[in-house]
Amino acid sequence: MRRREFITLLSGAAAWPFAAWAQQPAMPVIGFLSSESPDVTASRRRAFRQGLSEAGYVEDRNVAIEYRWAEGHYERLPALIGDLVQRKVSVIAATSTPRALAAKAATTTIPIVFELGSDPVRIGLVASLSRPGGNVIGVTNLTSELGSKQLGLLRELVPGITAIAALVNPNFAGTEEQLGDVGEAARVLGLKLIVLKASTGREMETVFATLTQQGADALLVGIDPFFVAQRDQIVALAARHAIPAMYLAREFALAGGLMSYGTDFADSYRQAGVYTGRIIKGEKPSDLPVQRSVKLEFVINLKTAKALGIEVPNSMQLLANEVIE
Repeated sequence: MRRREFITLLSGAAAWPFAAWAQQPAMPVIGFLSSESPDVTASRRRAFRQGLSEAGYVEDRNVAIEYRWAEGHYERLPALIGDLVQRKVSVIAATSTPRALAAKAATTTIPIVFELGSDPVRIGLVASLSRPGGNVIGVTNLTSELGSKQLGLLRELVPGITAIAALVNPNFAGTEEQLGDVGEAARVLGLKLIVLKASTGREMETVFATLTQQGADALLVGIDPFFVAQRDQIVALAARHAIPAMYLAREFALAGGLMSYGTDFADSYRQAGVYTGRIIKGEKPSDLPVQRSVKLEFVINLKTAKALGIEVPNSMQLLANEVIE
């Protein structure tokens, strides 16, 4: 073989792996959009990644995740979503009502996977639970339907209550749905319902100061990413005003809140992760039904109960998924 032919053959063989590498499909990218901060969602992100792994995807191995944090400021969502759309991510995981609505308004082509506590049909995200249509799909936990059980647990723990305050964020898209459920539950139980609204830390201080004046015996804190981000302030205010409070997420009880009863968010985030993986594999959101998460958790903080002078009966402790001592 001539020297020139040998060199040409050798250089072609050496170049082949690089050419083959260049033709490999790019790693799919998930845009993970959160209204909260990274520290608040650590356990939920782990659950989301677990769901992804069940679908065959592992972060930084065969899928990349671009995280965007609104830090409790809903007004930042459009810009964060616009950035993900501009980057042409493979799918957007928008795991709450405000995020999902903002994402749907931003794109009709990039698939969107939600995890939320509102009825996705009622708020206009999907056409129906069985045939959602469009580019939006996900998991609903319908936390807005839990008011009766939450108020029942509050009255069981504090039997003498006659009036309950409900703290909600007027800027949260699911507020009216929550209030409708809680209002009906209060009516059935014969409780007076006092609605308190706050969307900033300063407003939180103000509404807590009015609790006693308005005659509230207990407090129900609505589910809202902003409230989760402000959980330390809310729990501290409840302790300062010595008000028994029920929360919808376990993060509050872990932060010192009296008790929480609501969706096991880790389980619903895991399901959202599974759906995200299935969409990356090629399934269409319009062909998938909306999943409903039915796993609930009840957490009691005995230390906080003692500080409030409340004795938690053994029967209630046995019902709890977790008792914090």
